[in-house]
Amino acid sequence: MIIFVSSLSFKAKKEDLAQLFAPYGEVTSTRIIHDKTTRRSKGYGFVEMDNQEQAEAAIAALNGSEHMGRTINVAVANISAQQ
Repeated sequence: MIIFVSSLSFKAKKEDLAQLFAPYGEVTSTRIIHDKTTRRSKGYGFVEMDNQEQAEAAIAALNGSEHMGRTINVAVANISAQQ
């Protein structure tokens, strides 16, 4: 399952996302989206977890939580818009 995480700190790294989600299960991959011109974080990213139950538990626990001084939004990614 691919999870969308928004309102991230601009200082957050993909390793930070992996550590945040690791207590809920195995994290397959993480990605922070950056502006192509400035290379600055856009404040959102994606986490992939293969186990759906673990991913849903992570979403429920982390949505609305604080990470690096910001309240983050966590939801199932809408990948159909990208296809």
